Amino acid sequence: MEDQEILSQLNTIIGGVLRKKDLVLTPETTAKDVPGWDSLTHMIIIDSIEKHFKVRFKLNEIMNFKNVGDTVTCIKGKEVK
Repeated sequence: MEDQEILSQLNTIIGGVLRKKDLVLTPETTAKDVPGWDSLTHMIIIDSIEKHFKVRFKLNEIMNFKNVGDTVTCIKGKEVK
């Protein structure tokens, strides 16, 4: 799966959790850039992403996500080759 396709799906997932249909994410987007994206919604977002992509993140991976692009890279690295 290409980065842009993953980013598009993340946009749908995160926009759905945050109830923001007009949300537009970029690889540089951080939680601080998005109103309503706090620590509680972050965990809901992570859970939703894991379910959607059928992956499991390790705690240290989650803690190292600095932006949406880091999440895309991690998901891409977990794809079945």
